[in-house]
Amino acid sequence: MAFESPTTSRQLDLAWAPLWMGLAGALGWGIRGQYGHETGAMIAGVLVGFAAVLCLKSRLTSLTAARAVALTAIGIACGGSMTYGQTIGLTHDGPLIGNHPAWWWGMLGLAVKGALWIGFAGLFLGLGLGGKRYRWWEIVLLLVAMILLAVVGMWLLNRPFDPDQRLLPWIYFSDSWHWEPTGDLKPRPECWGGLLLALAGAAGYLALVRRDRLAGRLALCGCLAGGMGFPVGQSLQSWRAWHPEQFSADALGELAPYLQHVNWWNLMEITFGGVFGLVLGVGLWWNRYLIVDERQPSDAPPVTLPLRWEVRLCALHVALLTGAAFLKVPGLAWYEASGLFLGALPLVGVLTGRLWPYLLALPLALVPIAGKTLRNLSYEHAEWTPQTGWIVLVILPLALACEVAIALARRSQEQPRTDATRCAHWGLATATVLFTSLNFAFFRFPWPWEAWTGRTPSGLLLGICATGLLLAVMRSTLGRERPAAAR
Repeated sequence: MAFESPTTSRQLDLAWAPLWMGLAGALGWGIRGQYGHETGAMIAGVLVGFAAVLCLKSRLTSLTAARAVALTAIGIACGGSMTYGQTIGLTHDGPLIGNHPAWWWGMLGLAVKGALWIGFAGLFLGLGLGGKRYRWWEIVLLLVAMILLAVVGMWLLNRPFDPDQRLLPWIYFSDSWHWEPTGDLKPRPECWGGLLLALAGAAGYLALVRRDRLAGRLALCGCLAGGMGFPVGQSLQSWRAWHPEQFSADALGELAPYLQHVNWWNLMEITFGGVFGLVLGVGLWWNRYLIVDERQPSDAPPVTLPLRWEVRLCALHVALLTGAAFLKVPGLAWYEASGLFLGALPLVGVLTGRLWPYLLALPLALVPIAGKTLRNLSYEHAEWTPQTGWIVLVILPLALACEVAIALARRSQEQPRTDATRCAHWGLATATVLFTSLNFAFFRFPWPWEAWTGRTPSGLLLGICATGLLLAVMRSTLGRERPAAAR
């Protein structure tokens, strides 16, 4: 029996990247809506990253694949500090319905913010897959430079901001008195200008100084992906707001009872994620010749951080994160207030350690999601007893995530040249099941055969995406075993 050549097989695998990354983006961003901010965005980064390495599993070592996933999660977290609710409001809020200039301005703002959000994800995904080696001090200096550029960018583009005096930046993408002169508004501070300068500086350094072409190109692809995805997703929600008569019982007939339960905001998020994942996947395929091929003779990815320091940094990160997000320890709010701060420790650990990449891709990304699900179900609404919540929503998921992460890390340490097949399969399957299950519990288990709620359509769409990713893992697994069986 004849089989495809390795080159042809690689090309066919990578051709699936847009579909798999689109499903991952739709699932991750749809789930992110329930958890929000930087840590919620990391869900999409983990899933999209694993979907990407699933296409490259035999081409990468396990450690490189885990680093690429973790870096994508860190990158996509950077945009979590941007406010966008009022930007969306410009396109569909009641007082602005029919105001076409406001609609176009809001869509422009969503394009800018979406481009920055996913631009960071593309930059860091390229950083993980380009094969360039970076020392820890270089990464620290790059982070410091990015933070300084963010401060300068906010000063240039997001200031002045004094709502009491009605002083707002000259480019302002949230609701303002320009659009509602007599409105009782509460303008929000924006930071997109800071992120714009930080992204431009980081991409310029990596692409022009370090000659990391993949990082630079995927940053541009990410900007295109996010700049398309956010407006496309919101166009669905704004169309419904502007044309409610097209969604009436008279217009839709038998479909009306089902569409009346659609959570249009969550549908916007799912669509945004699907579009950006697909476009970023096309960018990955388009630049496939720049992706490192570690089957060729080369040095193994460097590990310069001692294990004892990896453990200490992990413990410090978890302590700071839980202290800021859940315990509200005074003086720690800054740690999760910006993705650039939140990603600093993880970035150094991921690029220099052997255990950090696996831990960040699974249990560390899961910690805030499990904690927020527990808080919502067991403490804010008391629908689950604390004992049940802690066991089912926190201990068991984190135990499984830790078990998979440590097993993959141990295998990578014992066999440094092991390819990413096992990492891609177990990582994507574990992340898909755990994040989807926690979100389904957060949704109060909206089974489609029971009375429909606003979460039922979203639950169905997210379930379809999760099923598609698990089928992708199965297809990849069977494809790996088929040649051996034939022999």
